[in-house]
Amino acid sequence: MNYLPNILFAIALIVGIGFFANNVRKLIRNIKLGRDVDVSDHTSQRWKNMAMIALGQSKMVKRPVSGFLHIIVYVGFIIINIEVLEIIIDGLAGTHRIFSSIGPLYGVLIGVFEILAVLVFISVIIFWIRRNIIKIKRFWANEMTSWPKNDANYILYIEMVLMALFLIMNATDLKFQAMENGNIISQYLTPLFSGLSEGTIHIIERSAWWMHILGILAFLNYLYFSKHLHILLAFPNTYFGKVVPKGQFKNNAAVTKEVKMMMDPNVDPFAAQPEGEGDGTPAKFGASDVQDLSWVQLLNAYTCTECGRCTSECPANITGKKLSPRKIMMDTRDRLEEVGKNIDANSGVFKEDGKQLLDDYITREELWACTTCNACVEACPVSIDPMSIIMEMRNYLIMEQSTAPMELNNMMTNIENNGAPWPYNQMDRLNWKNE
Repeated sequence: MNYLPNILFAIALIVGIGFFANNVRKLIRNIKLGRDVDVSDHTSQRWKNMAMIALGQSKMVKRPVSGFLHIIVYVGFIIINIEVLEIIIDGLAGTHRIFSSIGPLYGVLIGVFEILAVLVFISVIIFWIRRNIIKIKRFWANEMTSWPKNDANYILYIEMVLMALFLIMNATDLKFQAMENGNIISQYLTPLFSGLSEGTIHIIERSAWWMHILGILAFLNYLYFSKHLHILLAFPNTYFGKVVPKGQFKNNAAVTKEVKMMMDPNVDPFAAQPEGEGDGTPAKFGASDVQDLSWVQLLNAYTCTECGRCTSECPANITGKKLSPRKIMMDTRDRLEEVGKNIDANSGVFKEDGKQLLDDYITREELWACTTCNACVEACPVSIDPMSIIMEMRNYLIMEQSTAPMELNNMMTNIENNGAPWPYNQMDRLNWKNE
């Protein structure tokens, strides 16, 4: 018996899974560069969010056409790849369609797989048309440069090729066709190969089989470099997503303590802290680089699908402002990747590179254009929160650099002097009621 194909298959499997595992390790390492944050609360609500949003695709269907097509691709691609288990066993053991021994149930499964493969193929073509011929506006925004646009198309091409190879593999498998059990779609493709010799058909079947499994392994490893990483990260991201009301901002403990001290005349602000207690002041207010963000926010960045729903709903963007919530997430991910490569190149230690997320990636104009309306958060199909990053960076600008737009500085000065945002004397504040 010739064991060479089995050995080659085992090597390909080990290399593919090993490379993927190494990328996952780097991914986790990069996410952990963020600040720690407690997300152990509301456990039942988090599980519900993950089930409804990531698994149930509940937010995708708010746009019915793309949502329905996405569900077909999502369900079809996942279910079809159940057959990968049979391919792996066959590849390692030298068997052929080992699960066919279960009888009629096998035919039902393969038949469902073939129908889904056709539906996925059609859906992907429609997605390609929407993106490249109809040219839906959100797919062609300024931040969608050559790589983001090409990346989206590469994924569509890969999915089309994988579905086609699956059907060709079945259509040219003479033993499978002879079973007449499950070949619901592939039986109509067999006439395409009727003029070929049995040996040639076998070569086509083996070639399609090898390209199908190698394509899946390549796709698995391509995910790390692609926006389609959300296929894996949507589940943890929706679980760790925001569970408090969207308009609720977190309190800064250090600032809260400072305010309480200012309002309590009996507190001596210069008194020594009791032993074992600090003043709770963080080393840095807000965020100017990715290491200042929380690990949940960095997970958000890696999960971004670049679908543009957030930007298409953003009132600042709609009115011509520079802000694009999608770009905020893409910039955060790009900077995080840059930091990760820096660490890889310097024996596991980050070497200061003179760059940061603020100014080098995200401009101040973008940050101050945000109206904090949460439209982007509501629109995201996988519970990403671009506004939280914007607010952290604003926090840094005000509390660390004391920089804010003139209009905001004037407003805060008026509040301090007049008790209101407007430049009126406090004695005149109630004049309106007599008019």
